[in-house]
Amino acid sequence: MNIPETPSSGSQDSLLSICLFAAFADGEKSGEEREEIRRFAEEIGSENVAALSRQILMGKLSIAAAVAGLETQQDRLLAYEMALGICEAGGSVSDEEKEFLATLRGHLRLGADESQKVEEEVSSVALVPVTTAAPEASAPENGSMILKYAILNGALELLPETLATMAIVPMQMKMVFRIAKSHGVEVGTSNVKEFLATAGLGLGSQMVEGFARKLMRGVGKKIGGKLAGRAADQVTGSAFSFAATYAIGHVAEKYYSGGRRLDPASLKSLFVPLQEQAKELHTKYLPEIQARAKTLDPGAILSIVRGSSPV
Repeated sequence: MNIPETPSSGSQDSLLSICLFAAFADGEKSGEEREEIRRFAEEIGSENVAALSRQILMGKLSIAAAVAGLETQQDRLLAYEMALGICEAGGSVSDEEKEFLATLRGHLRLGADESQKVEEEVSSVALVPVTTAAPEASAPENGSMILKYAILNGALELLPETLATMAIVPMQMKMVFRIAKSHGVEVGTSNVKEFLATAGLGLGSQMVEGFARKLMRGVGKKIGGKLAGRAADQVTGSAFSFAATYAIGHVAEKYYSGGRRLDPASLKSLFVPLQEQAKELHTKYLPEIQARAKTLDPGAILSIVRGSSPV
């Protein structure tokens, strides 16, 4: 589904609120997600995201109140799609998140057929196994592979579809899986998810950030049948996804090539400077990122996530 092209301010706030509720639904992760969302709100100067986050955490905004601001059925379906994508980030859903999603469905008053269709579409991306049918990379080729994944994720951020945003985390997980395997280490979804979180890459909050950027730039005028949007915000979002993917790839390379002897503090200390370095590289690779985005549609995205098409 695409982000609505002209959501009202009320619908926009409601959609953002539901994304935040989803990020905080898992009590075990809520502290980490809260810090990531605070950082994101400061980075883009969004008082709105920060204010909504505070209202939710202080119990001043309920799910029912957030849902009441959704004006159309499209908005209600989009809200459930986003919430489900955030809860499924990383390849699993906790009991707390399942309870939240059930509550949300009740407030959204979605029919069984409607909710099932959304669930099938989201799960086809978010819950895809980290294993990949792609040829195994050798360790010397990992630098090139990491750059390809970074360019792809930077391109996904340029697209309007929520599906594109949901594909970013699975692609990061597949990249880490391939890097580990190239060094003779067999890992599964839970191992990769734990590695990403330890290194400092929030999975749910990363998806919230992508959705929030799309929503905030989605209020614009159509020119020639296409949404004008905010080009600067779009490029900024692309830079973040490119940099996060590039950094986590190189941290994974150092970790697995070194026999997995780095502790959590060392992993985090590596991630931050690499991410900053990669944000500078984004400008250099932006033409390639934009060209890659032109090759992507929902079918192509699904094919890449499932491993049937190359990165």
